Amino acid sequence: MGTEADAGMVIIGGGLAGGSAAKTLRSEGYPGPITLVAGEPHPPYLRPPLSKEYLAGTTDDAALEVNPSGWYAENGVDLLLAEPATELAPQEHVVTLGSGRRLRYDKVLLATGAAPRRPRLPGAGLERVRFFRTVEDSRSLRAELSAGNRRVVLVGSGWIAMEVAAVARGYGNAVTVVGRGAVPLSAAIGPALGRFFQSVHESHGVTFRQPAAVVEITGEAGRATGVRTDGGDTIGADLVVVAVGVTPNVSLAEQAGLDTGNGIHADSSLRASAPDVFAAGDVANPVHPFTGERLRSEHWSNALNGGKVAARSMLGQDAALELAPYFYTDQYDVSMEYSGYGPLAAGVEPVVRGSLADGSFIAFWLRDGAVVAGMNVNVPRTQKAIKELIASRRQVEERRLTDPGVPLSEV
Repeated sequence: MGTEADAGMVIIGGGLAGGSAAKTLRSEGYPGPITLVAGEPHPPYLRPPLSKEYLAGTTDDAALEVNPSGWYAENGVDLLLAEPATELAPQEHVVTLGSGRRLRYDKVLLATGAAPRRPRLPGAGLERVRFFRTVEDSRSLRAELSAGNRRVVLVGSGWIAMEVAAVARGYGNAVTVVGRGAVPLSAAIGPALGRFFQSVHESHGVTFRQPAAVVEITGEAGRATGVRTDGGDTIGADLVVVAVGVTPNVSLAEQAGLDTGNGIHADSSLRASAPDVFAAGDVANPVHPFTGERLRSEHWSNALNGGKVAARSMLGQDAALELAPYFYTDQYDVSMEYSGYGPLAAGVEPVVRGSLADGSFIAFWLRDGAVVAGMNVNVPRTQKAIKELIASRRQVEERRLTDPGVPLSEV
């Protein structure tokens, strides 16, 4: 058994939330010990580029860093890499690591992220079947896709699958997307806008098989050769990428007896159910002040801002995660940004300013006459106005909202 370190702030998780929290603790003047425990062998890094520009080879490792590589040592942050946390004892204020080392803490932040869903498919263990989450996943996939002239099947039709499909086509591969829904992305943005993105992909040569479920990954000599769907079709493949969402990493929280359910339950200040324990990022399921209900978000802005809020809460400051969730995507020549509350927008038909046919528009989701979400496609420098419109909760006229001649500040 290792010796206990001096008490201080302990951050468990090597992603954006953890790195953001460490930086905020120091910028807010915290002078004590900070230990960041990362299960991966890398300092905290950004995940969004992994399925976009990093996968496409247009950016390098330095662009992934949450903080510059020398920042941790320069700021007295003890960075423990490839060192998973295996036990949390809230009553004793102790974290135990895989090496047996014990860390005492004054406050601890759980930013343990999420892991890709791994459906129990026959053939999932074959070579050339890829799951997507880490920088190693992206590097390995890039090496395979960059050769070109391969048949690539994407299992899933969410944001990650669509981004990987775009990059794969950019490398000159034949791409087929297999999704359970009738339209890709419809669960996130509805069928009309999902069809817009589908048409963009189809114009670049991507084939869609929807609705369909993959029931088996076929193979020969230990390698994947294709997928079989519930309709009995077999789609040949040299590479199969499974991207069907993620699940929050709550095992440490559950072992510690914290309240969980689709993540770690927390209040709007990101305090978990045990004293001096906080949660942020993909794993946190806090109450959001805007909706009054729990809202777990898997997007980078949630991790960035959640890390900051958690750090300030750990310091005893009055802080709350109040910002609307935000994310972005880049696919071919389409650049999109979205802010808003998915649960409030669910089932609501969006109204559009601009033209889907022209590929340049803003979509709004309204509930009870107020905007609860907004998405701009190829209309840059619009998010600030969209976020202000959502935060204001004011009643709007649909006629003025969809009129490009009316500034959003005057809707």
